[in-house]
Amino acid sequence: MNFIHLVSDDYSDPYPEWGRFAIDAQEADPFCCTAAWQFSFQEAFSPRRRILVAREGKSALLFAEKIFPNGRIVLTPVEASWFFGSPLLGENPAALLDDSMDFLRETYGKKIPEILISGIRPEGKLFPALRKRFMRLFKFIPYQELTDVQCAASLENGLEGFLFRRSAHERKNLKREFKRAREKEIRFERVSPDSVAASDEVYARMLAVEKTSWKGRLKCGMTEMPAKMFYAVMLRRLAVSRFARVVFAKFEGKDVGFIFGGIVGGQIYRGQQFSYAEDWAAFSIGHLLQMEQIAWLCQEGVQRYDMGPSLREKMAYKRHWTEQKFAIQSWFMIKK
Repeated sequence: MNFIHLVSDDYSDPYPEWGRFAIDAQEADPFCCTAAWQFSFQEAFSPRRRILVAREGKSALLFAEKIFPNGRIVLTPVEASWFFGSPLLGENPAALLDDSMDFLRETYGKKIPEILISGIRPEGKLFPALRKRFMRLFKFIPYQELTDVQCAASLENGLEGFLFRRSAHERKNLKREFKRAREKEIRFERVSPDSVAASDEVYARMLAVEKTSWKGRLKCGMTEMPAKMFYAVMLRRLAVSRFARVVFAKFEGKDVGFIFGGIVGGQIYRGQQFSYAEDWAAFSIGHLLQMEQIAWLCQEGVQRYDMGPSLREKMAYKRHWTEQKFAIQSWFMIKK
């Protein structure tokens, strides 16, 4: 285990295996376990924290150090706002955390920090493994307010399979919406930037659309800091690794909507943001962008379309697009 520091202008992925570890461990949100998500959060939201990393065989762990004014120290996931990703990855991360205890004692003395574990599936194997190894040393306290449900859609059997799993009513609506779009001559452009410069050009287009959306007008979207920086550096990392997927909706050559996300492990796409000009809402641009992205992913052989949390009221629209649910929980480990 050791402390690392991010290099602000290096967007290459130093830990490309993390995505594979997250998929193999059947984590609920594999993309949010990767450097593209975790390190982008660090850079945008909390750049001064120390980061701890350990890797052994097919296991890894990643924490950030949070020091409170009263001296309390907690090792948290690096992304410490939504708590989507797990800081413990791979075949046997509980054993790796156990092996790291000597480092923690050497660093912090007798006062071992509290440890916050997020992104744990209640039915998964990680929590029982942690309890078995650490129940004599730590108390496990649930962080109930961080419990959520991640939702996803299977892309098995391609676009036809995806549509087959939707209701007849939903298929009828999509067909009608695409017919209206064709009549209006709305076009779609697929973009996969492959460099920082290309990423920045694409991001500028996305922000221009966002400013015309309801989120932009209410100043609650990607145009505001720190979200603006978070998604900018995330898109850079995804571009450098060739995992960014962006679709623009266009009318008469002008961008009127976009959707973007990233691929992890070649198997799973995680949506990040989509937006469209408010005066185009009547044309269901959001639905059309989702379908165009799904069609692209199916052509690439991606197997799952992750859409993030579904319990919050504003996220209810995701229930029509997804049929898979993955509950996640967060736990405090506090030394007895």
